[in-house]
Amino acid sequence: MMEQPEFSRIVRLSEIGSTARSGELSADEEERRKLARRFDLPKISRLEASYSLLAGEDRIGFTGQLESDLQQRCVVTGESFQVRLREDFDIAFVPELDIAGAEEEIELTEEDCDIIEYENGQLDLGEAIAQTLYLALDPFPRGPNADAVAQEVLKSEEEAGPFGALAALKDKLP
Repeated sequence: MMEQPEFSRIVRLSEIGSTARSGELSADEEERRKLARRFDLPKISRLEASYSLLAGEDRIGFTGQLESDLQQRCVVTGESFQVRLREDFDIAFVPELDIAGAEEEIELTEEDCDIIEYENGQLDLGEAIAQTLYLALDPFPRGPNADAVAQEVLKSEEEAGPFGALAALKDKLP
């Protein structure tokens, strides 16, 4: 059995109906702390989303906007810095796919990338928001001091090139 996600907001299909349903989600302090640990972030101060949910013929549309205030670690300095994210999302919930020969490689199109399968007649809106947050994070975050530190630490192309070491030795010769 799968462990309950840190930020879970279950909606049953029977609650959706045929008209659009709007709402808001907000992660509490404990949920934000657990998500920060899961995503290896120093802190998530705020995670909120406004959304619209609409049942279609073969999918449930989940659209809206996520907003978050969080901290990321700079890849250059290792220092934490503040980030404000605002990300639109357009997710389709579809019934769990029973794909024969699941071992075979399946090629996904761009439209397929925002599809989340559901099972047991339940959607987890909170987990969909958590995944959207994770995908919106900069994979190589650079803090405000990154450029200054990089200039001090990193060598120029001439110094780092194949003849850089020889040039350095030549400068040391009498």
